[in-house]
Amino acid sequence: MKNLVITSWLLIITIALLAGCSGHGWNNPYDGSDVGENILYSVFTERPKHLDPVQSYSSNEIQFTAQIYEPPLQYHYLKRPFVLIPATAKEMPVVKYIDAEGNQLPDDAYPDKIDYSVYEISIKPGIYYQPHPSFAMDEQGNWLYHALDERTLASIFKLSDFIYTETRELEAEDYVYQIKRLAHPKLHSPIYELMTDYIVGLKDYAVALKRAEQNQSAGETYLDLRKYPLEGVQVIDKYTYRIKIKGKYPQFFYWLAMPFFAPIPWEAERFYSQTGLIQKNITLDWYPVGTGPYMLTENDPNLRMVLEKNPNFHDEYYPTEGMPEDEENGLLKDAGIKLPFIDKVIFTREKENIPRWNKFLQGYYDATGIGSDSFDQAVQLVGQGEATVTEEMAEQGIRLETTVAVSTYYMGFNMLDPVVGGKNERERESARKLRQAISIAVDYEEFISIFANGRGLPAQSPISPGIVGYRDGREGINPIVYDWINNQQQRKSIQAAKDLLADAGYPNGIDRKTGAPLVLYFDVTARSSEDRSKLDWMRKQFQKLNIQLVVRSTDYNRFQDKIRKGNAQIFEWGWNADYPDPENFLFLLYGPQRKVGNSGENAVNYDNAEYNQLFERMKNMENGSERQLIIDRMVEILRYDAPWLWGYHPKDYGLYHSWYQNVKPNRISNNNIKYFKIDANLRETKRRDWNEPAFWPIAMIPIILVIILVPAVVVFRRRESCTAIHKA
Repeated sequence: MKNLVITSWLLIITIALLAGCSGHGWNNPYDGSDVGENILYSVFTERPKHLDPVQSYSSNEIQFTAQIYEPPLQYHYLKRPFVLIPATAKEMPVVKYIDAEGNQLPDDAYPDKIDYSVYEISIKPGIYYQPHPSFAMDEQGNWLYHALDERTLASIFKLSDFIYTETRELEAEDYVYQIKRLAHPKLHSPIYELMTDYIVGLKDYAVALKRAEQNQSAGETYLDLRKYPLEGVQVIDKYTYRIKIKGKYPQFFYWLAMPFFAPIPWEAERFYSQTGLIQKNITLDWYPVGTGPYMLTENDPNLRMVLEKNPNFHDEYYPTEGMPEDEENGLLKDAGIKLPFIDKVIFTREKENIPRWNKFLQGYYDATGIGSDSFDQAVQLVGQGEATVTEEMAEQGIRLETTVAVSTYYMGFNMLDPVVGGKNERERESARKLRQAISIAVDYEEFISIFANGRGLPAQSPISPGIVGYRDGREGINPIVYDWINNQQQRKSIQAAKDLLADAGYPNGIDRKTGAPLVLYFDVTARSSEDRSKLDWMRKQFQKLNIQLVVRSTDYNRFQDKIRKGNAQIFEWGWNADYPDPENFLFLLYGPQRKVGNSGENAVNYDNAEYNQLFERMKNMENGSERQLIIDRMVEILRYDAPWLWGYHPKDYGLYHSWYQNVKPNRISNNNIKYFKIDANLRETKRRDWNEPAFWPIAMIPIILVIILVPAVVVFRRRESCTAIHKA
């Protein structure tokens, strides 16, 4: 007994000493060497599929690509409404409008007079790429890694296995090369079809590249785009290039702030085109190369992604001006200081809300969104419905940042599906009424209340609030789904939905032709328990119409494949605006932008001739009453056809620890990490306070052992004593 107690106490002392020597909490999920370092800790939920800027077009990817690649333009971090400013460009591009005879027109020329527009872009000298093996040469000027043999490849498993790296200066040719890649026969750019409407000669260029690829010799894998000129893009000198656009397209300025138009050096594509590297998944999709403030140094999309400061990043400084409230909110304290502030960003994959929330409260994540299950713990409403953090959060120094997201979440109906889309006129009319009935039955007001804690607005069309073309009040409601009663919108009755369902050929959810129940299939990427609750809710919405909803869950990459091939029937998706213009929402339903066949962003494959014609008129117009009337008619068509169940526009709520500074949330500008700042010392102090190990449960172990064992020892000794007496 004595030995047992001594051993227990020795164990406790040893554990305590080890904890003290470790330098960080027992529950710290990170390496002890990172303690006190200038690191931002963040999360991601879905593994990125594409990090090549020509193919990447998802929000789970741009959080990485926007930090690595630098297009010529960017958004001012602080100003609202959003303002474009130069990034790598010397100044804002000069645009010239040219008529059919080649004459230059004034800036206010009517769009019908403009045959094409010429954008001339000059970039800053002295900008260099991150260190990369594709630039490495020997002393004689020969490329070290452009023709790898089997012996060299045998020791290569990831990019960091290459011994030598180099860099070179950014040139105008690199921007031209990337634009040419939009038409590369081996790449599938989601904006290729859209850009063929604008960039002169891009469609013919794709044909020329396809022909060139077919004529390549056996075993040749690299298609050198420098050998093939593109009419609409021209290098003027080392730092200047021009882009020739059909007609007038004011929104093209916005595209110049997106990774699609960031530079790609030919050396990188030559390097990554080698068969041996492709077989080892060492590609531009896995290891991007750019001139931005950060470079990807670790890519394990099932576990974590790591960005580290680019040692070659050029001079860029924190903004010196912003909105009137920015100085009061402390957003101008670092005005004029060189960027970026943070040395390293560690993204950890978290699929579930609860572990993410708990690690945030422990200080192991610097910021978090707010799930519905933790909303009441984090947020309280005060005054006129104004949101603020609860007292518990405030005591921890946690603050709330909110912003209206320029976004929309919707349920899409695949218009190529015979049931929800229809193949002939009769089927299409039936499918339209079915979609309208479902639009009434699925109560998004209830969804927002239950699952978003009121953080959203039921959508009436694709266009988000804050965007030109959005209508509010009576003139903004969707008359297919709502009535205007007592000066407010009211969802139509479920009986109205049932009547539409019967007109569609499914009275009470039964197919009039076959007598079988109507079964629909819903493709999702659900993972968490909260997701399962949402799916149960969605099934109940369809059950109002006696429709059976079968959920088919898959990972995000497989989900994207199904959408691209048109294999989904109904699905849930969303859209974050790339730029603040209605065209960026309305093009999601433009016929030539269909996913199937065209690889565009029209995920439901909707194609309405009148809508398409109106879109083509609207897209190049300046904002004004004429454009608004066209938008109103387009929205009217969409509401009647109901290719989407319009869903809702979210309001973003984010929680930030006191050591996380310079945060001004938005979803338009994505290259924001370079502006963020971390007080690592304060974070380490808070972590120690919040994660102090409690030793008393361990100290209770010997006491409990004594309480348990003493009676047993007493009984044992009595028995031994009795046995001894009996023998005597």
